[in-house]
Amino acid sequence: MSQASKPPKKVDEKRRKRSASRLYAVQALFQMEQSGQSVDKVAVEFLDHRFGLAQEDGEELVEGDVDLFRRITDEAVNWQAKIDQMTDRGLVAKWPIARIDPTLRALFRAAGAELVATETPPKVIINEYVDVARAFFPEGKEAQFVNAVLDHMAREARPEAF
Repeated sequence: MSQASKPPKKVDEKRRKRSASRLYAVQALFQMEQSGQSVDKVAVEFLDHRFGLAQEDGEELVEGDVDLFRRITDEAVNWQAKIDQMTDRGLVAKWPIARIDPTLRALFRAAGAELVATETPPKVIINEYVDVARAFFPEGKEAQFVNAVLDHMAREARPEAF
C-alpha cells in the first residue's frame, strides 16, 4: 500500500481511541453489573486507571476518547430498559437477556446506547462491537451471534438507515 492510499495518521489515531473507548465501555458496564457500583464511580476508576496507563507487564493501554466513553456508559444506564427490550427481541425466545453471558449483556447495552443516542451509522456500530466480541471471545461463535443480534437491534432503532 502506498503512502498516498494510507489513511491519515490523525484519523487512524482517532479511530483507535474510539474503538478503545467502546471496549472500555463494555468493561465498565460489566463491572457496574457485577459490583453494583454507580456509573459515575466506575467511570472515574476507568478514567484514572485504564485510559493510556501502563500495565504491570509494561504493555501500554490505548488511550480512549473520554467523551465517547462517558456518553456510552451514561446513555447505557439512561436507556437500559429500552436497550434490554430491544436486545430481548433480537434473541431467541428461550434466551432472554437475563440468561446470556454478562459480558455479552454489557456489550449489547453499550452498542444499544450508541444505536439509541448517537448519530454514528449503525453499520459502524455493528462492526465495532463485533470486533469487541472477538476481543473477548477470540475462538467462539459469539461474534456471529453479536452481529445477528445487533443487526436486529439496529433495524429496530434506526430503520431509515437500512
